[in-house]
Amino acid sequence: MFRQKALSAALAATLALGMATQTFAGQTYTREEAIKVALENSSDVKSAEEALTKTNAQVDEGYGNAYPSIDLSATVTRIFGLKDVKKSSDLTKAAQQMAMGQDADGHPMANAYDQQVIGPALDGLIYGMKSQGYRWQSSIGLTATQVLYAGGKVGTGIEIAKTAKLTSEIALENTKNKVRYDVEEAFDNVIILDSSVVITEESIALLQTAVDLATQSFQSGLGKELDVVRAQLELDNLKSTLEDLKKKQVLARNAILNTMGLPFDAEVKFIGDFRNPENATMPDTAMANVLKRRKEIAQLKAAEEINSKLVEIEEGDYKPTVALVAGLKYSNNKNEFLDWDAPDWDENINKYIALSVTMNLFNGNKTKSGVAQAKSDLRTIQLKRETAERGFRLQIESCVSALENATQQIEMKKRSLELSQKNYDLTEAAYKVGRETQINYLTANNSLRQAKLAYTQAIKEWNTAYNALLQATGEY
Repeated sequence: MFRQKALSAALAATLALGMATQTFAGQTYTREEAIKVALENSSDVKSAEEALTKTNAQVDEGYGNAYPSIDLSATVTRIFGLKDVKKSSDLTKAAQQMAMGQDADGHPMANAYDQQVIGPALDGLIYGMKSQGYRWQSSIGLTATQVLYAGGKVGTGIEIAKTAKLTSEIALENTKNKVRYDVEEAFDNVIILDSSVVITEESIALLQTAVDLATQSFQSGLGKELDVVRAQLELDNLKSTLEDLKKKQVLARNAILNTMGLPFDAEVKFIGDFRNPENATMPDTAMANVLKRRKEIAQLKAAEEINSKLVEIEEGDYKPTVALVAGLKYSNNKNEFLDWDAPDWDENINKYIALSVTMNLFNGNKTKSGVAQAKSDLRTIQLKRETAERGFRLQIESCVSALENATQQIEMKKRSLELSQKNYDLTEAAYKVGRETQINYLTANNSLRQAKLAYTQAIKEWNTAYNALLQATGEY
């Protein structure tokens, strides 16, 4: 019976605190509601989501490099200082005029072949040369390029983009876990301060009773004025402590509101309990499983894979690039801009297809240097992963030790609470019948309050240690 009474007095300000706060005005949040709001408002989460959006686009971009590229180009050129270009048939006319005369032997000076073939051909040749001097020279072209081989760069680029996407997904989940952890810690700080306020108010109520009793005894002539002064001083000190706790309580609420991305609100309340140590399951600390769950390891492995692919990308510069190019180009050269010839498949549209092969033979050892840098980056990531794995082992050992110590502290503080509660009950009963001094009664009251606060703090420290171990094992 006594054990149940002691525990009930301590847990009234902690595990059942939410029931009391429901009567207050203002917005109230449970632990899960606070976490949900924080995840929705967190700038870190939003940044991680944007990073994931970016890597998704990079995957699409990687696939885009494997598809043909189709480009439309249009050019209009104005050349100054040129005269109008006109078609002429001067040679043809000259041949016709020459045909009208005879040479010394009486033969025609020109024949039908000169008039019908040579003359027109030369006139056309002259026009073709003169046409390069049109003032307005315009063209519209459509070019399609398909990379057939690029030293593995296209496929490797797609793989890098996919791995980068996986890294962003891991980073997003890791960021969300960090936000959850921060909210949990801030929420526990609110609970411990709310509990401290309740416990202190309870002690003030008890001390007020002691002051009233001392005052009545003094006024009836059975007590001393010193007892009244002593009780009143203790009550005033406790009220001062309460005011300090309330200020810290406001700061703690503002801190969790800030983590949740909300404005400060004096009326806001948080309803929740600490995790019960008796119902908690010990996290899996086997390193083989920890390394599988820790997202930092997954990120480093993904970074290692990306850097390995980057080495292949750099080495691809030693290999040739083969591309198939096809195009259509319509050209229009005129003296006036508004004078355009209709597109004609045979006359003014140029069609072509080409196979392009390029390979760098020398670039000042740029490729060699790039490969060396990529390999160095790869080795750096590998060293980071090895260091992280060793660090996780030490971190888990430290967290396990901290949790064990916190568990021991709970047992010790629970025992102290039970003894303080028993001491207070016995002292109070004796004081009321005049068999115990006021000093002992006030001391018992203060000891009980300190024991309740210490027990509540021990539960809070255990929750902190437990959350840290969950985080270290990757189970958070």
